[in-house]
Formats: sequence, structure tokens, C-alpha cells
Amino acid sequence: MTSKAVALDVYGYAHKNVHMAETVRIDPAAHTALTEIAKAKHIPLAEALRRAVELLRREVFFEQMNAGYAAMHADSEAWAEEQREAEAWDATSGDGLDPE
Repeated sequence: MTSKAVALDVYGYAHKNVHMAETVRIDPAAHTALTEIAKAKHIPLAEALRRAVELLRREVFFEQMNAGYAAMHADSEAWAEEQREAEAWDATSGDGLDPE
């Protein structure tokens, strides 16, 4: 089973459509949980939702990044090239510390 990467350019979309307000229906349990989170954090409900969306966006980003690394690791030539590049970058460290 292969997964297709989804472009998550939410900032580009938001900047183009910042004047638009959207209404999203959520189930009562999710609304209650979001309200409790907002109260506990002393933030507006919209801010709690924005933070929750950002956390989920980051989760998707890292899932896609990990899938990309897994695909590269499965390709021996691509993985060898990645290792060579990493070694080249490691040699540029001029901090004078011994590698751990």
C-alpha cells in the first residue's frame, strides 16, 4: 500500500483568503473537549482550535517526512547517496568537539 503525499499549504491558502470566515461543524464531544482546553489554557476557543490544527498539521508533515526517508532507505542507491551527503556535511562541523 502506498501513500500519496498531500500538500498542506495552509498558510498560502489563508493569506489568499484571510477575509473569509468558515463555519465548520464538529460533534458535541469534540466541541466540549475544545472548550475545556480553551478554558484550561485561558485562550479563546478559536485560538485553541488554531493550535490543535497546527499540531495535526505538524503530525502529518512528520509522517510524510518519515515515509520519504523510509522510501529512500528502501532504495539502496538513494540511501548510499544520502549517507555520502551526510558524511560530507559532518566534515564541515568546525566546533572542535569530539563526536559522541
